[in-house]
Amino acid sequence: MSDLPPGTCAMIAAERLDGAVIRSLTAEFSRRGTVHHTETRQFSTATGEVTAVRWSVSMADYDDPSGTDWLDSLLETAAEQMPEAGDEGPTTTILAADQRPETSSMLIMDVDSTLIDQEVIDLLAAHAGRAEEVAAVTERAMRGELDFTGSLHARVAALGGLPEAVLEETFEQVTPTAGAEELIEAFRRRRWPVYAVSGGFRQILQPLAEKLGLTDYDANTLELKDGTLTGSVTGEVVDRAVKEQRLRQWAAEHGITADQVVAVGDGANDLDMVTAAGIGVAFCAKPALAQKADLVIKHRSMELISYALGVSPTAA
Repeated sequence: MSDLPPGTCAMIAAERLDGAVIRSLTAEFSRRGTVHHTETRQFSTATGEVTAVRWSVSMADYDDPSGTDWLDSLLETAAEQMPEAGDEGPTTTILAADQRPETSSMLIMDVDSTLIDQEVIDLLAAHAGRAEEVAAVTERAMRGELDFTGSLHARVAALGGLPEAVLEETFEQVTPTAGAEELIEAFRRRRWPVYAVSGGFRQILQPLAEKLGLTDYDANTLELKDGTLTGSVTGEVVDRAVKEQRLRQWAAEHGITADQVVAVGDGANDLDMVTAAGIGVAFCAKPALAQKADLVIKHRSMELISYALGVSPTAA
């Protein structure tokens, strides 16, 4: 599969797509502009298959921003016409031609509930017998109801006394999100760097980053003493401000600007990073982040991100 030809990239994805609605969309795109290419593909998620259709479109009035607004409106209307599309409803995205990554780009991702399916702090809390308590604090922090640093310290305190061996056991429970490896490969085969930055923990992210072939990573460090977790973290806390700093730092190291970066996250702690990027992606995200993102992906396949970018998820 090759990259989508130049033009604005429009995409719709759902568990079940209505063929008649898709054909109507294609006809309407053609009526107001030029459809350079249309393609359909299926993607796997943890719960089943998702079908996605994407178009490369040039609008006759493309220099007018209303062109992309009109495309977006058409997709939203089409989504409303597909009540049987699945529990999440359709994912719809529009990426203007001048936003699409071409010669140079960089991918930076949140980790917990984004790059991986789990929240690591919750897995560790289960070992401590305090899963429900910590999960409730995690959820409030993700919604932006609690200061991240304060909530991190409160949750990590619950882990005090756990043996270091729990970290390896927890890593074995971690699973990359469906399509994560394919998304990473889509960037790596173009020689574009791929980073992860996490409000979670370095002891889990380090082996994961090595396994996935990431360029680099950053996360919080759990303090250990005599082979036991102390219930504290050491060094600078990786909060939403630090995530944005890492984005700008790593981009500068590769000679690119924040406008060339694709940033992916799911919660309030990712807000600064996602809004600083040229393309901010809300992936199965909380409303506070989804409202600010350029692309909102509702279905749990990270391959849909590369599809929405107009790049091929796999080698041609």
